[in-house]
Amino acid sequence: MALKRGLSSVGVQRSRSSGSRLRIVILFFFSILTLLVFFVGQGLYISDEDSVQSGFGKQNVDWRERLASQSIKNLFTKEVIDVVSTSTADLGPLSLDSFRKGNLSTSWKVIGVESSVADKATSQSNQKATDLKQEMSQVKEGKLPNDDHSHDMLTTTLRRQLRDNRREKHVAGLVQKDDEATVKLENAAIERSKAVDSAVLGKYNMWRKEIDNENSDSTVRLMSDQIIMAKVYIIIASMKNKLDLRKELQIRLKESLHALGESTTDADLPHSASDKIKAMEKVLAKAREQLYDCKLMLGKLRAMLQASVEQVMSLKKDSMFLSQLAAKTVPNAIHCLSMRLTIEYYLLPAEKRKFPRSENLENPKLYHYALFSDNVLAASVVVNSTIMNAKDPSKHVFHLVTDKLNFGAMNMWFLLNPPGKATINVENVDEFKWLNSSYCPVLRQLETAAMKEYYFKADQPTNSGSLNLKYRNPKYLSMLNHLRFYLPQVYPKLDKILFLDDDIVVQKDLTGLWSVDLHGKVNGAVETCGESFHRFDKYLNFSNPHISQNFDPNACGWAYGMNMFDLKVWRKKDITGIYHKWQNMNEDRALWKLGTLPPGLITFYGLTHPLQKSWHVLGLGYNPNVDKKEIESAAVIHYNGNMKPWLELAMTKYRSYWTKYIKYDHPYLHSCKFRNEPDYN
Repeated sequence: MALKRGLSSVGVQRSRSSGSRLRIVILFFFSILTLLVFFVGQGLYISDEDSVQSGFGKQNVDWRERLASQSIKNLFTKEVIDVVSTSTADLGPLSLDSFRKGNLSTSWKVIGVESSVADKATSQSNQKATDLKQEMSQVKEGKLPNDDHSHDMLTTTLRRQLRDNRREKHVAGLVQKDDEATVKLENAAIERSKAVDSAVLGKYNMWRKEIDNENSDSTVRLMSDQIIMAKVYIIIASMKNKLDLRKELQIRLKESLHALGESTTDADLPHSASDKIKAMEKVLAKAREQLYDCKLMLGKLRAMLQASVEQVMSLKKDSMFLSQLAAKTVPNAIHCLSMRLTIEYYLLPAEKRKFPRSENLENPKLYHYALFSDNVLAASVVVNSTIMNAKDPSKHVFHLVTDKLNFGAMNMWFLLNPPGKATINVENVDEFKWLNSSYCPVLRQLETAAMKEYYFKADQPTNSGSLNLKYRNPKYLSMLNHLRFYLPQVYPKLDKILFLDDDIVVQKDLTGLWSVDLHGKVNGAVETCGESFHRFDKYLNFSNPHISQNFDPNACGWAYGMNMFDLKVWRKKDITGIYHKWQNMNEDRALWKLGTLPPGLITFYGLTHPLQKSWHVLGLGYNPNVDKKEIESAAVIHYNGNMKPWLELAMTKYRSYWTKYIKYDHPYLHSCKFRNEPDYN
């Protein structure tokens, strides 16, 4: 029994020792297993991260990046986030234009008023870099959460910030250089403006400085403005029953109007003008306090503006009427000259009324001129200027045609003042028996009741509702104006003839025109069209199918006044017949208005040879800006327009070219009180 107990105790001890060893083995096994699991897990994590980056790239955003971004937003300020967001590759190359257009974020915009742009940008970027370094130190000290991703983000942001600093400095430099270039350009423009002729630009040009003119009109303009405002407040005061204020305004208005008078510059104002301005300013200030109503003021000013516009239009219409009337009338001095010459002519015996060298009138080898005029003085200038500038006056022949009223005066003038060795002849258009209404469409149309009503009924309206005075000029009633379409009939023995208007001046020898090759054309003339004016659509009605189907609206117009006509080709192509055809079609004035240029453009369409512009310069009767060099180099200058050189409304700057061919000491001119100024009464 004892032995059994001993054996059993030994077995128990053995079993206890074996159990403890087993526990140690198990513990050791699990320790090894834990280490293996740890290292395997790290390897799987790294390989998994690599596979994600290589597999998805930029298409998927890792959850760790989202977590880091959220942490960054909480960690950094908005200004730092802007730096990071604007420093991506999507911005493309940096340019000054993108900076000026505001395409960059606020961190790129360099603002500086007192300090320089570059210094401001440098200080701001250095401050941002310092802030980032402080935040990095806080992470290292454990004051802010730290992990691998946040550390990488801070490093990347710091690098980007340094790169941004360099860009900001570059932009600041570009801005500074651009500003310097702008200043240089402005200074150069100012220097150029100093050389501008103020007389050409006018008084109110944009470069004018008020200090350049001590006697400016600023005070006159101030008084005018006060007068306008006073008139408005008077109306409003009446509407609002402010009678005392209205009376005070009326008193000041009367005083200002009296002080202003007809003054156009400050130098014309009386010494009391400053006192009137101060008194008016006080009452206007009082009116503003009591009466000012923006909407009401606007309405009254608009009504005043409309009334002023209507007044200007009325004055413009009156001015047009008066200018047309002045252009139609004959000055007293010229009328006096014509009457005196006419009396003297009919007192002459018949044998003394003939001109010498009549055999030259039909000689085709000489240089022939056609001049149709009822103005004795104007015709004398044309003839005198041509002869004085001719190399051989004996070869020049002048064919003058006038009306019955001026026939005697025209003959008497050239009998008293023969053109040297040149030949001259004067005819009466009323003695051309072949020129009658059965042959000439214009004469037939002028005799109709409709045409007489158009010319002589004052209240006859046009399509525009107002009188078109330009086309109601009596010259269109005269056959002298239409005789140019019958040159072969008037001069059947001639081959070429130079047609001249009576409002021209010849400045050079014209014999070279007879040797100009017209290339089979009938008419040699100077073209007048430019970029968009004086083309066919200016003169003809292209809404009419007869015009639109036969002519080009952009065809170039040309000028009557100096025209070389080949009468042989004229007869061959029956130019007069073409003129008659179109004149008959225009009986109701549907193709063109009255005048000779529109039918001339139609008749000689495709049959006109352009001459060099130096032969004929136009515009001296309406254009104040004709180049002086062009005038002086021209063979013929033309006073086409209403401002004829013999009228009071002539432009003074051009009159000397005309008056140099008039002898003002001539007995007839002296007795009719001719003077070298356009002040005929």
